[in-house]
Amino acid sequence: MSTAAGAQTVTSLPPAVEVGGRDFRRVSTALFAAGMATFSLLYATQALLPQLVEAFTITPSQASLTVSVGTGALALAVLPLASLSESFGRRRTMVTSLVVASAVGLLLPLSPSFTVLLVLRAVQGAALAGLPATAMAYLGEEMSARALGGAMGLYIAGNSLGGMTGRLLSGLVADLAGWRFGMLADASLAVVCTALIAWLLPVSRRFVAQPLALAPLLGGVRAALADPALRAMYAVAALLMGCFVGVYNFLGFRLIAAPFSVAPALVALVFVAYAVGSFSSPAAGRLTGRWGRPAVLGASIAVVALGLALVATSTLWLVLPGLVLLTGGFFAAHSTASGWVAARAGGRARAQASGLYLLAYYGGSSTGGWLAGPAFTAAGWTGLTVLVGAFLALALLATTWAARV
Repeated sequence: MSTAAGAQTVTSLPPAVEVGGRDFRRVSTALFAAGMATFSLLYATQALLPQLVEAFTITPSQASLTVSVGTGALALAVLPLASLSESFGRRRTMVTSLVVASAVGLLLPLSPSFTVLLVLRAVQGAALAGLPATAMAYLGEEMSARALGGAMGLYIAGNSLGGMTGRLLSGLVADLAGWRFGMLADASLAVVCTALIAWLLPVSRRFVAQPLALAPLLGGVRAALADPALRAMYAVAALLMGCFVGVYNFLGFRLIAAPFSVAPALVALVFVAYAVGSFSSPAAGRLTGRWGRPAVLGASIAVVALGLALVATSTLWLVLPGLVLLTGGFFAAHSTASGWVAARAGGRARAQASGLYLLAYYGGSSTGGWLAGPAFTAAGWTGLTVLVGAFLALALLATTWAARV
């Protein structure tokens, strides 16, 4: 394409979606549902880990693999599928991704063995990879600069609410009818969300399809890796998600043991803490316009650290507020960092930058969740706290670096 033709393409794009209009409400609602479905499906087994230990006669670390293989497969597939959306289309990629992932979710309860369960979880994670980075790129293209922070915050809020609803639903149903029905309930929720997305999400108006070719895709990856601020955000994503998943993977095992001795039927209720993310992530999006992204991200990480310190105590009435702080700070940080990536990356690098961010994000989930297992086994909650505390310190250093470049 000639330079003139390219310029004509850019200048002839429709106006971006602004705050308050019908399209803003449709996009925000649809991607809120997309966030719900993604987190609900991806972490469907997290509330079921104690039941899986009993059902398959495995260790807690082995049970946590049902989370790690899903997030690991997503991390590996997110960049190729984000790049594919450059040609296939943003909306089509997102809807197809959720349809396949929901279908696999309906098959999970039929798993005859732990190995089959792990394989299906990996397939489901890979299928989900088509949604997160594509959603970030879609928002970056379609929303105005003024609308982007709020819309991204609502998308992350959907992650939060999906994480809470999915875990509560699967955990409570599993307590009544077994882990298979718990997974079925979670998959049914995702089917409803998928139908809502297909109905509400507008077709991209500002998306310009690109030919599916390797060289431009690699060029986009190089551009997304060349920016030091973007590299810092990838590190923040990996470190914060490793902290978050490490805590939630093993918190249930801690609470059912002494000194807490919480009834297993009540452990799933700790996921109510996810509800705070539905408020903290949009709030962070609004505050970035007033304080700037570095300040909001640094403050969010500090809130996570305070929550971690309270969770490490031996008093339940400190652990629970600590979990709320940790969760709210995490979702605020994720909203801020992902919005930073969407705003800073441009042109052909936008989908690749979003893909790299999410590769780091879900790679951190898989790796951090896995590393937390040996730390918890070897030194209990103290060992896990030291590990994830180190993750937070490194994330704060990366944020400071990004603010200076």
